[in-house]
Amino acid sequence: PLTLADFTGVDIVYFVASAMYEQTKDPALIPPTLLQKMVAAGWLGRKTGKGFYEYK
Repeated sequence: PLTLADFTGVDIVYFVASAMYEQTKDPALIPPTLLQKMVAAGWLGRKTGKGFYEYK
């Protein structure tokens, strides 16, 4: 799952998770804080060379 998040883009994963929560208000769907921190740090996955893994 983490490789897929890096491939898709951590920012996209965070956006989708946020939208799902906003639509449902289900506490189980609150996006993980880690995703927000990664997006803020620019760790967006393969497209930036760093996400859950580092890419060269």
